[in-house]
Amino acid sequence: MSEDRKMLEPLTSVVSVTLRILLGALVAGFLLSLFVDGVHWGRGDLCVTVDWASTSGGDFHPFEPLPGAEVGYTPRFCAEEPTTWQQVLGVLRTAPLTVMLVGGLYLLDRLLRLAVREGVHTRGTAARLRVLGWWLLLGSLVVETAASVAGGLLLGTLTDDEVADAAWAQLWSAPYLAVLTGLGLLTFARIVGASALLRDELDAVV
Repeated sequence: MSEDRKMLEPLTSVVSVTLRILLGALVAGFLLSLFVDGVHWGRGDLCVTVDWASTSGGDFHPFEPLPGAEVGYTPRFCAEEPTTWQQVLGVLRTAPLTVMLVGGLYLLDRLLRLAVREGVHTRGTAARLRVLGWWLLLGSLVVETAASVAGGLLLGTLTDDEVADAAWAQLWSAPYLAVLTGLGLLTFARIVGASALLRDELDAVV
């Protein structure tokens, strides 16, 4: 197993330290929000940038471009004194991503610990690779959908303009990298599972 441990470094140590730092920062932020004025832990994103309705030029010139260039103006709607519903929507825009990040690091940490302890080419490693792959694949889609729907609902509370109509579709963007990474992990899980089966057969013969 020492060879497997060497192969998995420095990833094992980096993931373990990063997970602990992230959890510590979340706990510290929560405690500070309870006792320190001005600290709003978990408040979320209360601003929506309407980049699909941007304009340029016009009579509004806060910045002067050089000849041959133009400045684009993108409206950004923010809640100055958010209501409870707006605060909930703001949290829904950011909290799912935090949960996915922490959960993904936790699953990866468990996967690496198991691989160090039992070896890379085992059925347990393949199973945890599969879980991590589905977490990234489905989780990224859920996170993006939740954030875009919450953003669209939040924008509807900030303006009556037509830009708020079906805004969630404009805010949604496909998480290509996370989806491809999840699919890659599922593929590697099948490969590791096949190699684990072959290893068991060889051990039985020997």
